[in-house]
Parts: sequence; structure tokens; C-alpha cells
Amino acid sequence: MKRIFCTFGLLAFITLLNAQIKVACIGNSITYGSGIEGRDSLSYPAQLQKMMGKQWDIENFGVSGATLLKKGNKPYWKETAFTAALSFRPEIVIIKLGTNDSKPFNWQYKNEYPVDYKALIDTFHNLETVKKIFICMPVPVVEDRWGISKTVTENEIVPMVKKIGEANNVEVIDLYTPFAGKDYLLPDKIHPNASGAALMASILHEYLNKYLDSKK
Repeated sequence: MKRIFCTFGLLAFITLLNAQIKVACIGNSITYGSGIEGRDSLSYPAQLQKMMGKQWDIENFGVSGATLLKKGNKPYWKETAFTAALSFRPEIVIIKLGTNDSKPFNWQYKNEYPVDYKALIDTFHNLETVKKIFICMPVPVVEDRWGISKTVTENEIVPMVKKIGEANNVEVIDLYTPFAGKDYLLPDKIHPNASGAALMASILHEYLNKYLDSKK
């Protein structure tokens, strides 16, 4: 009898794994959770996982310093996390890249930003498992630090991401506006703290639930 229950339990566990909706979170240090003590449980992907529950498998593929631009100083394209994200074979992809692209030595290639973004979107769309891609506006830059530009982020990258979403028929998530007037959520002027990551997760939680509802 014990063997029957163990077998049933194992089958139920395998069924749960197969039924999980896999989400790949693509991004830079903000996705990775840099500056957050206990980032393994408090980065935005980790908090989003807790909000969504066991039906979901949400993985953090963030890389500190990564750029979307292929000619950037640290292209996400060349990172092992990118390869791992593709191998993960997600159903949903959340892309949040652009903050490091605002650095002057990267933004000199700004005309290639929409081209490279389209290429990244297409790369994930080409995976047969991918059903939905979201791209995110960057969170605000409170003040210039580490070469990251507040002006470029606000006046160029944010509107550019909107246009990229429209041009590629992908949904754009606004992670910029919700942080307005909440500089305390960005204590080092760039990276969200655990509460800021929770705000990001709560916004994304709504979009994932809408996606789930659309499948019913």
C-alpha cells in the first residue's frame, strides 16, 4: 500500500512539473537583484515566484552590467545566462534591459538598440515553447551613477521601448511610472531595494494573471 501511495505521489509531482508555466526573466543587475540582501529570495523574480505559486516556474536570468546592445561593453548575448534562458525553454519571457545601454560609450550605438531588441525578441519567438513575450520600460534613474544616464533613460530609452513594443507586436510593461516620487525604493539611485523589487513583482503579477486568464 505504501508503494502505491509513493508511486501516486511521484506521478502527481511529475504532473505538477509538466503543468508548470515557465517564465524566463531576462535582464541586468536590477533583475539579478544586486544590492538586495538575500537576493535569492527577495529579487523581483523570486518575489514574483512566491506571488504566483507552485503552478509557475519563474527563473532569474539577470546579469549585472548587461546591455541589450550587441556592441555594448557587456552584451547579454554573450552571457551564459542567455544560453541558459534559451535552454530553459520558457513559455513566457520578460525582458528588462536598457539601463546599462544608457552609458555614453554604449549609447553611441543607440541606432542599433531597436534592431538588437527586435533580434532578441525574434530569438525567443523562434523557440516553439514561447507563447508570450513582455518587454519592460526601465525603472527610473534617480541620478547619474556608474556612467548610467538619467537623461538618456528618461528621454530616449523609455519612449524607444514603447515604440519597439508597438513595432514588434509585444506587450510593454511600464516599470518606470510606478516609481515616480518613490526614490526611497532606489536607495543607491539605480537599483531597487527589496521593497522596490516587490513593487516590480506586483506589477508583473497582474500581467501574468491576465495571461493565465486568457488561456482559460
